[in-house]
Amino acid sequence: MGIRRDSPKNKTTLKHLFDLDSKPYAGRSPLSSPSPGVNGIQSEHQDILSTISDCTLVFTFTDPRESPSQQDLKRLRLVQVVSLLKSSRKPLHEHLLSPLVSMVSVNLFRPLPPPSTSVPVISALPDDDDLSTFTPLWPHLQLVYDVLLRLVVNVDPKKLKDYIDHRFIRNLLVLFQSEDPREREELKNVFHRIYLRFTFHRSFMRKAMNDVFFHYVFETERHCGTGDLLEIWGSIINGFGVPLKEEHKLFLMRVLLPLHKARGLQVYHRQLAYCVTQFVQKEPALGGIVVRGILRYWPITNCHKEVLLIGELEELVENIDPDQYRTLAVPLCSRIATCLNSCNSQVAERALYVWNNEQFVKMASAAMEEVFPVVVEGMERNLKVHWSKSVKQLTENVKSMLEEMDPNLYEKCLREIDRRESEALREQIKRQQRWTRIEMAAAKQNHFLQPTKSIHVSSH
Repeated sequence: MGIRRDSPKNKTTLKHLFDLDSKPYAGRSPLSSPSPGVNGIQSEHQDILSTISDCTLVFTFTDPRESPSQQDLKRLRLVQVVSLLKSSRKPLHEHLLSPLVSMVSVNLFRPLPPPSTSVPVISALPDDDDLSTFTPLWPHLQLVYDVLLRLVVNVDPKKLKDYIDHRFIRNLLVLFQSEDPREREELKNVFHRIYLRFTFHRSFMRKAMNDVFFHYVFETERHCGTGDLLEIWGSIINGFGVPLKEEHKLFLMRVLLPLHKARGLQVYHRQLAYCVTQFVQKEPALGGIVVRGILRYWPITNCHKEVLLIGELEELVENIDPDQYRTLAVPLCSRIATCLNSCNSQVAERALYVWNNEQFVKMASAAMEEVFPVVVEGMERNLKVHWSKSVKQLTENVKSMLEEMDPNLYEKCLREIDRRESEALREQIKRQQRWTRIEMAAAKQNHFLQPTKSIHVSSH
C-alpha cells in the first residue's frame, strides 16, 4: 500500500546519518560539488586537505633551527594549492573554504616587525627602494596572496561572507603598514577585488580606510601604505555618480584635504592629487572648497611640498567652475606671488611657470584690478633682490607678458609701488630724525645730572 524505499541511496537510518557526519568529505571531489558513489575521489579529497594543513606551518626564515627542506616542502604544497585553484573548472566545494581561509589567515595575519630605520618612512622620496625592507617570508607570502586572490575572484561572495568578514578586512588593512612594497602591491590588488565583489562590505571598507587616514594625519604620521590606499580610493571615486552624495563630499573635506598637511605628503601626493582632481571634475563647484583647503594647509618651510602643491593648484584651475574665478583669483595669486619671491629657486621657478598656463591667466584676468598690484610687486622685488639669475630671467619674461595684457594697469601698479616706497623712505627718515633728537636730548639731560666733584681743603 505504501512506497518501499529499499535503495541505499535513500536510506535515512541513524547509523547512515552518523556515517555521513563522521566522513563529511567521503565520495566528493575536492574542487566540485558532492558526487556520492565515486569512491576513487575520496583519497584525492583527503590529499588536498592534508596539503592545506601542511601550509599552516609558519616559518620565520630567521630562526636557524628551521629546516630549509621543510620550508621548500611548504612552498611546494602552496604551489599545489594554487595550481588546483587555477585548474578547477567547477565551483570550489564549500567544505574547503574554511580550511583555505584559515590557512590564509594563519600565514598573513602576523605581527609586523618594528621599523627597520629610525628615520620615518614619511621622509623618504617616492619610489625610494633603498628605504624599503623586503620580508624574508615573501617566497611563501606571495603564494598565499595568490590563493586569497583566487578565492576572492572565483568564489561566490555570499559563500565567503562568513569567512571574509569585518575582522578579516581590518586585519588586511593592518598589513598595509608592511615596509615590503611587494606585499603592499598584492594587498592593494586583493583589497580592491574584495571591494568590487563584496558589495555588502563597501560601506565598512570605506570607513575602515578613513580610520587609517585619520590615525596617520592626526596621530602618527607614519604609514607605509597611505599611497596604496589612496590608489584604491582613486578607483572608487572614479565610480561615484553625479551629483555626489553628502557622505563623499565629507570624505573630501575631512580626509583628503587634511592629508595635504602631513610631513610625508611627497610620498603619496600623486595618488592624493588624482583623488582630489576626480572630485573637482565630477563637480566643478567643489573647486573653491579644495583650493581654499590646500591654501589653508600650505607648508612654511618644506620647499619640496610647495613645488608639489603649486602643480596641484595649477591642475585644479583647469577644472574649476569659471563662476568661481573671481573669488579665488586673489587668494590663489597672492600665494603664487609669495612663492615666486621664495629664496628656493625651484619654488620660485615653479610659481613663475604657472603664468604659462592659459587657464590660470584667464582666472587672474577675472580680478585684474585686485591681482595685478600683488603680482607686479612680487615681480619687481624679484628683479631687484633675487639671487638666482634663472629666476630673474623668468621674471623678465612673465613681466613682459603681463605688461602686454594691460600696459596702463601695469604702469599704474609701478607708480603705486614707487609712491609706497617713497612714503616708506620718508617715514624712515622721519623716524631716524626722531631717534636722533631723542638721543641728543638724553645726552644733554645726562650731562646736567652728572654730580660735581667736591674740593677738600687740608686743615694743615
